[in-house]
Formats: sequence, structure tokens, C-alpha cells
Amino acid sequence: MLEIVLPEKADAVIDFRGDPQLQLRIEELARKSTEGELTEQESAEYAGYVRANKFVAILKRQAQQLRNQK
Repeated sequence: MLEIVLPEKADAVIDFRGDPQLQLRIEELARKSTEGELTEQESAEYAGYVRANKFVAILKRQAQQLRNQK
């Protein structure tokens, strides 16, 4: 497995939380997506957030594995 997270940064990655205003925007886009109300631009924006969230989840999982190895 390719290691992305430095062991000394594992705790910081695990504790990372996104900006509250950004989280509200993502929730708004998610709601609009569920209701089929996204514009083309909003759809592209939301897709970017979904990809970023998947990447952060991978980082957090790897950081948790590093923490568990201590």
C-alpha cells in the first residue's frame, strides 16, 4: 500500500475537520442533488467535493492505521 500520510502527521489528519461554511455549501448541494435541482455548474462543483471527500476519507483511514501501529 502506498503511504501518503507521514506517521508524525497522523493525529492531525484524523482530527481534520472542514470549514463549517464549506460543509453547509456541500449539504446544500447534496440536498439539491437529491431533489434533482442542481445546475450544470453546481453539479460539477458537487462532484469535486465528492472526490475530495473520498480522498480525505482515504487519508483518514491510513492515518488511523498508522495510529493503531503505535
